[in-house]
Amino acid sequence: MSSQEAAHTADTAQESLLESPLRERHVALGAKFAAFGGWNMPLEYAGGGVLKEHAAVREAVGVFDVSHLGKVSVAGPGAAEFLNGCLSNDLGRITPGQAQYTLCCDDRTGGVVDDLIAYLRGPDEVFLIPNAANTAEVVRRLVAAAPAEIKITDRHRDFAVLAVQGPGSAAVLDGLGLPSAHGYMSFETAALAGTELTVCRTGYTGEHGYELVVPWDRAVAVWDALLSAGQPHGIRAAGLAARDTLRTEMGYPLHGQDLSLSITPSQARAGWAVGWKKPAFWGRDVLLAERAAGPARVLHGLLALDRGIPRPHMAVLRGDERVGEVTSGTFSPTRRVGIALALLDSSAGLTEGDEVELDVRGRRSRCQVVKPPFVTPSVR
Repeated sequence: MSSQEAAHTADTAQESLLESPLRERHVALGAKFAAFGGWNMPLEYAGGGVLKEHAAVREAVGVFDVSHLGKVSVAGPGAAEFLNGCLSNDLGRITPGQAQYTLCCDDRTGGVVDDLIAYLRGPDEVFLIPNAANTAEVVRRLVAAAPAEIKITDRHRDFAVLAVQGPGSAAVLDGLGLPSAHGYMSFETAALAGTELTVCRTGYTGEHGYELVVPWDRAVAVWDALLSAGQPHGIRAAGLAARDTLRTEMGYPLHGQDLSLSITPSQARAGWAVGWKKPAFWGRDVLLAERAAGPARVLHGLLALDRGIPRPHMAVLRGDERVGEVTSGTFSPTRRVGIALALLDSSAGLTEGDEVELDVRGRRSRCQVVKPPFVTPSVR
């Protein structure tokens, strides 16, 4: 392939990516873009980069455009009951106006098709926010299972999602007259400049924060209002690179790395998001069998003891024995050290405090097995 042909292929691939309604705002802020789940999204912004964006969320307030996330409506008589027989967590544990982290598992293998948030609006309506890359598959599986009276609607271009995260996030919302005092994993409907939106006390950073579900065509107005109201509080636009370092510091899993079709909830320490006593959910039988026998591998945290930076797929070694593999790894801006999540073989008998090594391109790097989070959480 000639250089011109390669350039044309790259341009075509870029053009095929979906765009956020906030693209022009990101361009104006000097965003560096990257493909993510089929979308062209801001990775980081000029004038700060990952470290400053990360610090803003930990110390002040940051705002993320996460409009690439899926939006799916499940509606009809008994919609919540139907969904409860599909997804892992128990919707019976929450009431309308609350949200729940849950998993869509494969019925045959128990592997995780996706992790998502379910907004319970009532017995006949649930709003789902899956990951961008998995939305179509989640919708396909739900449509195949749904009775005729339940309607599954992919609404990914109807809504944008803005995440306002950090110690100053409540003050920013207060300044706009938006609700901020509701409890963790609950949501309220509100209005901003004539725009109805949903404000949920959720996030993916470990800090006090909110996620706003906004009509697609009003995303720019809400973004501008947030940045304006946040100026006295040190607000900074933050990209997906900072979102990744923030969630890794908390030990939050990323689907496709720490959760996947080949990684079950028990292996990923996500069994808390499974309603084990429910009579039915996808993957129930195989997951109960695995739970009884004990998973063959389990997700642990690793803290670098030298200057090595863990990266996904690095082998975890004890002496000459391979005992696991890194699933997520990065440099922690808060701890100023390398951190990782890694699937470790249960047969190795590793526990917190044990030392292992990583194969960093043929060089050994020392790490300690630890229990995440790597920083003190403040989500509640």
